[in-house]
Amino acid sequence: MILAAGLSSAWQRVLVFEAFQAGAVNRALRVEEGAGGKAVNAALAVRSLGGPVRLLTLAGGEPGGSFRRGLEKAGLAARCVETAAPTRICTTIVEKGRATELVENMGPVRPEELEAFIAAFSGEAAAARVILLSGSLPKEAPRTFYRGLVAKAGGPVVLDARGPELLEALESRPFLVKPNRRELAETLGRELPDDRALEAALAGLNERGAAWVVVTDGAGPVRVRGEGKTRAFQPPPCEVVNPIGSGDCLAGGIALGLFRGRDPVEAVRFGIAAAADRIGRLLPSDLDAARVERIAAGVRPL
Repeated sequence: MILAAGLSSAWQRVLVFEAFQAGAVNRALRVEEGAGGKAVNAALAVRSLGGPVRLLTLAGGEPGGSFRRGLEKAGLAARCVETAAPTRICTTIVEKGRATELVENMGPVRPEELEAFIAAFSGEAAAARVILLSGSLPKEAPRTFYRGLVAKAGGPVVLDARGPELLEALESRPFLVKPNRRELAETLGRELPDDRALEAALAGLNERGAAWVVVTDGAGPVRVRGEGKTRAFQPPPCEVVNPIGSGDCLAGGIALGLFRGRDPVEAVRFGIAAAADRIGRLLPSDLDAARVERIAAGVRPL
């Protein structure tokens, strides 16, 4: 089983327009609602690709009730730690070739709620072969929060995080970390203007504890570094329907690839294919497993 865990859950609304104009009345052609957030998106991707997955996250208030029902409707096995603060509501505006995300910040999380999440994680992680941790932390969580979870994990950890929480987590030696290029630059506090600077940044994360580092760069090459070597893969061209959450699907694809026994580089190729399929679809639960396998077969190193 794969455990997908994260604190940044959301009730997600997706509104589709022919064209969206700010400051005007816009009538949606289609509206979709469901459970969302980085860990949820990754878990939905794993489930749609036929992998066994369980979600651990937070839920609270009236939106939290909708969130729980959304998980049930999606057929996603989940454990939700109750919070006093209501689950945030986020909206994605989709028009042809473009998506705009309206993000509500997370509400406050009490210390006892964080402790309940840690206790739940200890139990859930014991039954998992691969653990995927993703998403931002609430301001109440210590920067060492992910470091503690990685230390408790019994299996390989895929960590999709940024900032101080990523740097702290390296001390517990996660198997693979996955920031994007902008997030990595912000995390390290320096620009990454060229390949040489990026290569040095990847090597630095290896030296600090990550066995493998995966860095995405929008439609540009995905760089993978581990075992003293860097590889680069060009994502395949695809029609853009909704790119929001493609990075989550990439992380979910990597976790599933590792679960199925693929070596890390092959798992990343599979994750790239999952992200490519996601970009051409409205929702992360819409992934086509057979198509992802076909795309993965065509992802070649540069």
